[in-house]
Amino acid sequence: MFNSLSDRLTATFKNLRGKGRLTEADVDATVREIRRALLDADVAVSVVREFTGRVRERALGAEVSGALNPSQQIVKIVNEELVEILGGETRRIRLAKTGPTVIMLAGLQGAGKTTLAGKLSKWLKAQGHSPILVACDLQRPNAVTQLQVVGKRAGVPVFAPHPGATSELDHPAGDPVAVARAGVEEARQKLHDVVIVDTAGRLGVDADMMEQARQIRRAIVPNEVLFVIDSMIGQDAVNTALAFDEGVNFTGIVLSKLDGDARGGAALSVASVTGKPVMFASTGEGVDDFELFHPDRMASRILDMGDVLTLIEQAEKSWDKDEAARMAKKFADQEDFTLDDFLAQMQQIRNMGSMKKMLMMMPGAQNIRQQLEQFDEREIDRVEAIVRSMTPHERVAPKIINGSRRARIARGSGVHVSEVNGLLERFAQAQKMMKKMAQGGGMPGMPGMPGMGGQGGGARKGAKNAPKKKARSGNPAKAAQELREAEARRAGAAKALPTGAAFGQQSDDFDPSQLNLPKGFDKFLGK
Repeated sequence: MFNSLSDRLTATFKNLRGKGRLTEADVDATVREIRRALLDADVAVSVVREFTGRVRERALGAEVSGALNPSQQIVKIVNEELVEILGGETRRIRLAKTGPTVIMLAGLQGAGKTTLAGKLSKWLKAQGHSPILVACDLQRPNAVTQLQVVGKRAGVPVFAPHPGATSELDHPAGDPVAVARAGVEEARQKLHDVVIVDTAGRLGVDADMMEQARQIRRAIVPNEVLFVIDSMIGQDAVNTALAFDEGVNFTGIVLSKLDGDARGGAALSVASVTGKPVMFASTGEGVDDFELFHPDRMASRILDMGDVLTLIEQAEKSWDKDEAARMAKKFADQEDFTLDDFLAQMQQIRNMGSMKKMLMMMPGAQNIRQQLEQFDEREIDRVEAIVRSMTPHERVAPKIINGSRRARIARGSGVHVSEVNGLLERFAQAQKMMKKMAQGGGMPGMPGMPGMGGQGGGARKGAKNAPKKKARSGNPAKAAQELREAEARRAGAAKALPTGAAFGQQSDDFDPSQLNLPKGFDKFLGK
């Protein structure tokens, strides 16, 4: 979503590189470009004015003028101010001390409340809670059925005593306030510790919708009221957020459709205008595409600094610990990295989610965004098909895969032979890298790290002139003969070495008295 804004800000900061000192004109030009970038991203004008004012004030202050690298200091200031307008710090759900924690969802129709209810319930279930969903949207056609489908996908029960409207002509007789009250009582009786109440929305803010939401709020007294807002609606997000804040006094914000291609102004405006924190973000259509909102990490993504912490958390959540331990032992024992191991690693990566999303979390990903957008997620499926078309022996010893075997593998996996060749070449490189790392040599083509036995800068300088080690013959008899000859050469070289002092040969007629030494020192040089 923030691709356009990231590109604009990154280009602005590039113009500052290499400048040892920033003038007031440089700061003004930078702030002007930041202002244009934010306005183009649909950020509210009041937020842009306040943001750029703080950035300019700090950029002209002592913290930049006295910095060793002024351009990096400007980036640091912009990053800190972005974190501030996004909420400052991560805000988590406040759980009730006694009884079930009641969470009420509010927002416009089409913002994604019902889908988000299922995502939030599954996320809470993964945190060790026992949530239940309550269907209080009785106006929208099939809203109750949709919540039941979403709840089934999330593996969470749904309390729906009333079917709600099934078409535009239906006028439901159910009372959403009574359903909400009964849902909380149901959760209390069946020992659910979290209740998520899905309320009705409208295509626009109106008095009837707000009054119904206020009545539900008074009836169930929720611990959290989450305002779900579509991240793609632009400037209108601010007006909608202010209306809901006045109507139901929400406690937190959830950004839906954050994976869209809109400019992202709502995400940067709503928290600053309302003073309420962004708590969660919906990042896709799947029930698992949901995450806790971290202002500092989102600011890093916008400035193309990556989000490695979220990447690590996703890996820890989805990584198979037994498989990781097996690979670690294999790595420590310096065993060969096989195609079976390669396939297992590919499956582990697939469990983490979309490859594009993971790569976009890496620092500097904006520089290769075009290549990432062209990346085909089905490539992993093709790689898996190729490996599974091999025999168990071929996976362990890929060197035996000749031309006819490659043609058979290509037919079995439904790909061209060139794709099989490319995979085997990439695997051979990965195998060499793993072997070198296991031996303590560091990454190929990189200087070794201290204490790891890799090549340092001095060792690499003379590496081109170093004599190459002669390869041993594959014939056992010839190899044994070469080994005997090498031992004989070493023994002959040892006999030929001169004996005596470490700093030169000492002859038998050496006389210590010939040296100009202090009196009495010659006794230490006795033969």
